[in-house]
Amino acid sequence: MFIVAATDRLFIAPSWDRMAVAKTRRLGQVPAANVGDALQRMTVMDGGIRLFTERAALLGNALTVDVRSGDNLAIHRALDEARPGDVLVVNGHGDMTRALIGDLIGEIMVNAGVVGAVVDGAVRDVQALSELGLAVYARAVTPAGPFKDGPGTIGAPVAVGGVVVAAGDVLVGDSDGVVVVPRHRVMEVVEAVDGIGEKEEALRQRILAARAGRAAVAL
Repeated sequence: MFIVAATDRLFIAPSWDRMAVAKTRRLGQVPAANVGDALQRMTVMDGGIRLFTERAALLGNALTVDVRSGDNLAIHRALDEARPGDVLVVNGHGDMTRALIGDLIGEIMVNAGVVGAVVDGAVRDVQALSELGLAVYARAVTPAGPFKDGPGTIGAPVAVGGVVVAAGDVLVGDSDGVVVVPRHRVMEVVEAVDGIGEKEEALRQRILAARAGRAAVAL
């Protein structure tokens, strides 16, 4: 950690598996809505989890963190466990009074290769986080900083945006919001998303053809 603080009140789960980038790449090339459709809309985070940075594209493996409301000590410690391509997924218990992530944690995220964060709580320094190239989703923004006392848990399942996220699950996000792909369903979803896109495009072409037909009649 880059801060000096006692970590005896933090629990770190045993190591977990991550999905290889080659296996998940396709999920980042289609709309998050299509990924959600492939999962029967069951693991889409609620609309309160919103994008606050300029970068919208989010794809990576979940690094899960459970914190006490308004306290980010566990997030600092979690970044020691991070691997390139991870996404911080933080259960901040919906607290919007204190920011759990700001520009300094953003700098540490960049060092560790973490591509973004999804926080069920508040963040701050959103312009700086944007300039760092991170995709950050949260429930609110506030300039108020956090405490660093703990307790907290790293690597265990968390509830964020109304969805349970396990360490190593895949997060897909865009300007619409965030979808959680359970790790054991990644290949199933990869195989399904193209078919969903093709069906939507076929319907779109029918709609456009009908519009053109009405325009021709009007002439």
